[in-house]
Amino acid sequence: MKITFPHIIENCIGEKLIFRELHKEPAGDKLIGESFVSSGNGPVMHTHWLQDESLTVLKGKLGYQILGQPARYINEGESILFNRGVAHRFWNAGTEVLHCRAWVQPANTFIYFITSVFAAQNKSGKAQPEMFDASYLLKRYATEYDLTEIPKFVKKVVIPATYYLGKLLGKYKHFKDAPEPVKG
Repeated sequence: MKITFPHIIENCIGEKLIFRELHKEPAGDKLIGESFVSSGNGPVMHTHWLQDESLTVLKGKLGYQILGQPARYINEGESILFNRGVAHRFWNAGTEVLHCRAWVQPANTFIYFITSVFAAQNKSGKAQPEMFDASYLLKRYATEYDLTEIPKFVKKVVIPATYYLGKLLGKYKHFKDAPEPVKG
């Protein structure tokens, strides 16, 4: 997947990401972008095993939660940093569209992964991505990302079974140029 900037993606549940640029830095490529999220929406509890993520609210109110902690909120001009390996979620806690400046570092496969997740959501027409695509992405990129809310049985049995069934059925041709996952 060749990326040209700006790279814009949207999903069917009211999230739009604009990846503006990639900065080469000693700590790894830093991906700079913006996010726009409709009221009440945002990603589910997730973990970036290898990346730090920061959001600065430009407009609106952002709710966020670290796994096991109560929900917290930040407003315009305030920032939150999610360190790698820390399960977190965030959402638009206001009534207007939430607009944030954001960065992820090191970028690794983030653009490919999240673009593919959004495409799988658009394919299913709902927040839960299409099951074969989701299984492929979660299995292939397990060293980089985790969806914390998925039960262990589903992660250990259902996702691998769905992945292998999808492989047998030829469901993954559109992933032929998928980048190799980064090992932790």
